[in-house]
Amino acid sequence: MTLKEIACGKTVKVIKLTGDGAVKRRIMDMGITKGVEIFVRKVAPLGDPIEITVRGYELSLRKSDAQMILVE
Repeated sequence: MTLKEIACGKTVKVIKLTGDGAVKRRIMDMGITKGVEIFVRKVAPLGDPIEITVRGYELSLRKSDAQMILVE
């Protein structure tokens, strides 16, 4: 399951990051790494962006980036 498929108000744990190169590096620079918990705060009506809380920081994530984050 990817982060893109998670409903608002849910907390999930990152299993793996897919993608490569600059995209994966950008996601990791946001503090999203394997084992970290992510709380999905809000999803825009059309699904882009997804607002999340990671390690106490509130972030907006593109739908295409959220699809590269596998969660449980």
